[in-house]
Amino acid sequence: MVADRVFLAFGGLCGALGVALSAAAAHSGSGNVGTVANFLMFHAPAFIALSIVPRGTFLAVACWVLFAGLAIFCGDLMARDYLGTRLFPFAAPIGGSGMILGWLLVAASSLISIRKPAK
Repeated sequence: MVADRVFLAFGGLCGALGVALSAAAAHSGSGNVGTVANFLMFHAPAFIALSIVPRGTFLAVACWVLFAGLAIFCGDLMARDYLGTRLFPFAAPIGGSGMILGWLLVAASSLISIRKPAK
């Protein structure tokens, strides 16, 4: 499925950005950049694993929610360091809440059975 490739790509991008931002944090000493690097590195293997798990629509939605939360949270912290401003008010808490919701949806997806289409 196309979603499998998208989530695999998310994992690869999270890993690459996490490594690059870890180096940036080591040289600039910024706490926000280090936090973003950690979050990206923590989520990279999760997206790779989720790309190979058989899933239905529910888990796919959970992955998208997780990714959106991660993007908003990390984007806000990076904007604070490099742009000197926030993405929008309460962006980091909204992104963090999105990540929590995404992980809860991933957990809830284990309770939803995957039905194979009838032939």
